[in-house]
Amino acid sequence: MMKTEKEVRVWDIFVRFFHWALVLSFTLAYLSSEDEWLGVHTFAGYSVLLLISLRLIWGLIGTRHARFSDFVKRPAEIKQYLKEVFLLRPKRYLGHNPVGGAMIVLMLIALLVTTLSGLATYAVEEGAGPLAGWIAQEAAAWEVVEDVHEFFANFTLLLALIHVAGVLLESLLHRENLVRAMFTGKKSLHSEQ
Repeated sequence: MMKTEKEVRVWDIFVRFFHWALVLSFTLAYLSSEDEWLGVHTFAGYSVLLLISLRLIWGLIGTRHARFSDFVKRPAEIKQYLKEVFLLRPKRYLGHNPVGGAMIVLMLIALLVTTLSGLATYAVEEGAGPLAGWIAQEAAAWEVVEDVHEFFANFTLLLALIHVAGVLLESLLHRENLVRAMFTGKKSLHSEQ
């Protein structure tokens, strides 16, 4: 048998742009959380919220591997995939594997909670932003919102680190460069003749 390495486009330009713009925006927001960087932090937070909003839409109408229907799996499938990983013989997926799909959903939820709690915190503390007219400026009552914002920002960072570890492990197990694939959009078919 002769092994051929055909490449196929998996990640469209929007998914790739979204991914790297989100990495940049979240990193910028996380690193600019001090008061003297409020303008940068706010801009980065708005960028994250815009990107998440666009990704949610693209998850419904986008290309095959961008759609939630392609990578959101049942808990049993996620559990089975994790077993295969621990045995170092997971099935290869052209798009996201079941655990990768679950991570995307978790990260989208965590980022959404982070940005919305950030908007509420901004409204209370600065009297600014789109929620400023809706939220009473009683800082004591809204202190919990700031705590939620900080918790979910840190939780998102943890998820991102786990995601990177998963990408590296998957790259090793399947002998493919997934980071490269997120730049080029292409993955090998690993087909045999």
